[in-house]
Amino acid sequence: MTLAPPPPAPTAPALAASAAVPPAARQLRATARITATTDPYGVTRLPVLDGDGPLALRRLRSHDAAARVCVVGAMSAPVGGDRLRIEARAGEGSDLRITAAAATLALPGHHPGTARYDVALDVADGARLDWLPEPLITAAGSDLIQTTTVDLAPTARLVLREEQVLGRTGEATGRLAARLTVRRAGRVLLDQETAYGPGVPGWDSSAVLAGHRAVGQLLVVDPAYEEHPVPVRTLAAADGPGQAVLTPLAGPAALVTAVAPDALAVRRLLEMAAIPTGW
Repeated sequence: MTLAPPPPAPTAPALAASAAVPPAARQLRATARITATTDPYGVTRLPVLDGDGPLALRRLRSHDAAARVCVVGAMSAPVGGDRLRIEARAGEGSDLRITAAAATLALPGHHPGTARYDVALDVADGARLDWLPEPLITAAGSDLIQTTTVDLAPTARLVLREEQVLGRTGEATGRLAARLTVRRAGRVLLDQETAYGPGVPGWDSSAVLAGHRAVGQLLVVDPAYEEHPVPVRTLAAADGPGQAVLTPLAGPAALVTAVAPDALAVRRLLEMAAIPTGW
């Protein structure tokens, strides 16, 4: 058996050059952009579908007038200090549905720093946008800020689902700060901020998660709710743990918030709400 010689050790100039690169320069910056418009026949088109770095975008086959896009993770991200951003705009009268191929996993990086994952959605008059990604998982040692900002025209419609899983199986959670801001016709419809993990007081207390490790929410905005708001309801699966509540929002909108031991239980609770949309 012949053994290959070991690779040469880095020279002093190479080590010095590596050390001279600031940590920020070694962290990932990526922005993906999606724009939907309608053609003269009422079919939604995608003139802009621009993935970047780990945010690969795939056009899905559609059997109706809607345009469907899947976000595919092309590499591990976000890692400590990374900056990821998705921008999506549904133009007037368009119908845009966005999903993801798999969960997003926040990981600790080789270099210290808080990662960011920002989503900016804009929905014009008469348009509909579905933002339905898979869960975000915060691995032990990770540190992430997640923001979702939505701007809606007066007659825009929105279906938005967010789910977070705090830690992988058998491990502690990383730190997560999440904010969701929704504006309709320039006025704030919903603005909420949550934080979990190391250094956050009371996040695992009975007043917040009570030992659960998965949280989720489903927001539906529909002008029809101005005349017919949904009633308040509590939800609990007969054959599983966790609980949820459905509440109407002034605006008009309906919000389901759920907590459960795992992502599957949270998804079941959100789907139990069966919010009427009339679409």
